[in-house]
Amino acid sequence: MVDQKATNVVWHDGEVSRQDRYQILRQTGATIWFTGLSGSGKSTIAVALEKALYDLGKLSYRLDGDNVRLGINKNLGFSEEDRSENIRRIGEIAKLFGDAGTLSLSSFISPYTKDRDGVRELHDAADLRFVEVFVDCSLEVAEARDPKGLYKKARAGEIKNFTGIDDPYEAPVRPEIHLHTDQMTLEEEVRIIIDYLVANGIIKTEFMTRTGEANQVAV
Repeated sequence: MVDQKATNVVWHDGEVSRQDRYQILRQTGATIWFTGLSGSGKSTIAVALEKALYDLGKLSYRLDGDNVRLGINKNLGFSEEDRSENIRRIGEIAKLFGDAGTLSLSSFISPYTKDRDGVRELHDAADLRFVEVFVDCSLEVAEARDPKGLYKKARAGEIKNFTGIDDPYEAPVRPEIHLHTDQMTLEEEVRIIIDYLVANGIIKTEFMTRTGEANQVAV
């Protein structure tokens, strides 16, 4: 995605391997990447999933679009170039979380296919699992929800480069998980993700749950 600028730098391996970290946590690191329009439900699902994973005794961490822009990416705006750099940085952070053994729940509009594919390639090269979740709902429904009042501002010309209004959203073609949030309940959406993680060996049924009953997910 970005050429290496610094020279004379070499990766320094340690004495604790990725598998050593996984063994301590009794889980496998992975990135669950939520993409979709503003108001589609990405952050809501990630919050509920984080709680469900906690109830299962699994360590996860949410990387939320607004939260990240208040910190490490506070110097980025919403131009195409800045959006791409925003996603590149988050992809690198998510990769580090995965290497550490944490399930990274990354909620970003991430409107451009090339940027999402770049994050997937980054994970593939590091032999880390990447699960793309398309949080899908119509623009009309997302705009009707408008939890932050952003669509209203975009329609009034107060916000430029707003995805779905004056900037494009390139929907995933083959996401691992496709959620229709204008047709599903939050409980159904979380259950679909948990079932996928179990079926694909990303989380295991042993050591579940914090209340001692295997496969019992509280959402």
